[in-house]
Amino acid sequence: MDLFLQGLMQPKSGANGTVVTEFILLGVVEMPGLQLLIFVLFLFAYMVTVGGNLAILAAILVEPKLHTPMYFFLGNLSVLDVGCITVTIPSMLSGLLSHKHTVPYEACLTQIFFFHLLVGVDCFLLTAMAYDRFLAICRPLTYSTRMSQMVQRTLVAASWACAFSNALSHIVAMSTLNFCGPNVINHFYCDLPQLFQLSCSSTQLNELLLFAVGFIMAGTPMALIVTSYAHVAAAVLRIRSVEGRKKTFSTCGSHLTVVTMFYGSGIFNYMRLGSVKLSDKDKAIGIFNTVINPMLNPLIYSLRNPDVQGALWRVLMGRQSLA
Repeated sequence: MDLFLQGLMQPKSGANGTVVTEFILLGVVEMPGLQLLIFVLFLFAYMVTVGGNLAILAAILVEPKLHTPMYFFLGNLSVLDVGCITVTIPSMLSGLLSHKHTVPYEACLTQIFFFHLLVGVDCFLLTAMAYDRFLAICRPLTYSTRMSQMVQRTLVAASWACAFSNALSHIVAMSTLNFCGPNVINHFYCDLPQLFQLSCSSTQLNELLLFAVGFIMAGTPMALIVTSYAHVAAAVLRIRSVEGRKKTFSTCGSHLTVVTMFYGSGIFNYMRLGSVKLSDKDKAIGIFNTVINPMLNPLIYSLRNPDVQGALWRVLMGRQSLA
């Protein structure tokens, strides 16, 4: 597999015989005076994101009340958030420190592979969490059997398998493109839209692949999430108690917020290829995808959840749960 990937990631020469062996990342801003400020802000965001998600993961592991399918998926989501921001931000911070803005062709494709792998798993995990809420609220009598530990692990394993196939398909497709210059990427990390614009050969098939696979990876999960929550909403509206409705909706509100941010920014980023020239707006969307989303997720899931808040407090204070 390693030799196969290495073969795919060898740069292809263009018609004039030249070959691009590295790309130049312009970063978040090009003004030298702002480099230090950007470094401090992104380092702080990275530390908060890693710390917050690891705290959520620790709380889930040590708190018996949180040993449920919903928090099993949330723990996996925290791992993905740490991975997603680690794929992009440390290399950017390293470039700011060393004032080196070049990235080898192979490293660029490697970053694309792992970014799409982790984001793909995210898509399916968010769908599994919606399915979990559907079963818990609409099928409570069969919930324990339909969402057993085996089912949970199968859903996570299937998510990784599907996401791996998606990421690998893009790398295989990218290996057919020629890069003969220019090699300047107006972004702070490598991604498919930016490389499409630099290719010397036609990217029509690559863009069609991105749309087609994007429909499967995003469209299908979105349809399943909407269907799940339509059933949940109908079930909640049948609850006579106002307090019962609020409590049930509160368990779904955090997940719906994360889903809206994740899919909203993702659709804006990938579903407009070829319509306009990529600009600084794409950097803002990239920051939202790779920094803001992973940083906000722990806050969103803990803000209105007393069980998570209590578990986090006990983790920070080094206390044992009474449950």
